[in-house]
Amino acid sequence: MKIGLGSDHNAFDMKDSLKEYIKELGHEVVDYGSEDSCTEIDYPGVAFQVANDINEQKLDRAILVCGTGIGMAIAAGKVPGIRAALCHDTYSAERAQKSNDAQVLTMGAKVIGIEPAKNVVKVYLESEFPGGNSARKVKQIMDKEQDFLKGAVAKHEKAHQ
Repeated sequence: MKIGLGSDHNAFDMKDSLKEYIKELGHEVVDYGSEDSCTEIDYPGVAFQVANDINEQKLDRAILVCGTGIGMAIAAGKVPGIRAALCHDTYSAERAQKSNDAQVLTMGAKVIGIEPAKNVVKVYLESEFPGGNSARKVKQIMDKEQDFLKGAVAKHEKAHQ
């Protein structure tokens, strides 16, 4: 798989370690975000870019890391069509994929150590979305997102008439 891997400066060291590990697992890695631990970079821009690349099918999945992983999950999830899951344990990482077809996994470098993070990444990347009852639930989420987007467009158009 082609995996996007992004971070802000707070999680540069984790991103660097995960990059090599993901390659060892046999995946291609596309690096986003901070190029070193000294240059500040805001996580929303990284998350938006990665999420857009998933929507454009340039990536199969992505892993985003910042201080807590919360900001990356929120930002990536703002991009229509993206399901981002904050996971610091292997069970949640597995369920993010198997139950929710999450294209993005987020973690916090100040929350989880590198070895547990590697375990989470491995389980997430090995898990597949089986469809079934979960597909129905994911569709409900995506349909509601489309309803909200249509409502926002209509409201915007009405305000500008």
